[in-house]
Amino acid sequence: MQNITLNVEGMSCNHCVKSVEGAVAGLGATGKVDLAAKKVEVAFDESKVSVDQIKEAIEEQGYDVV
Repeated sequence: MQNITLNVEGMSCNHCVKSVEGAVAGLGATGKVDLAAKKVEVAFDESKVSVDQIKEAIEEQGYDVV
């Protein structure tokens, strides 16, 4: 398992948290959002999913990964 922290702009509420964490979970990874810091910590199996796929899944929810 690999762990990364991504900066995500545009999150402002619990719905945002669920959207981002759900998008990450849909890839078989685990995400934990820190809403105040605008960050998401992701644990994932790099043999099954890439960082780019994780970023794309978050961006498809309408947020910007910076």
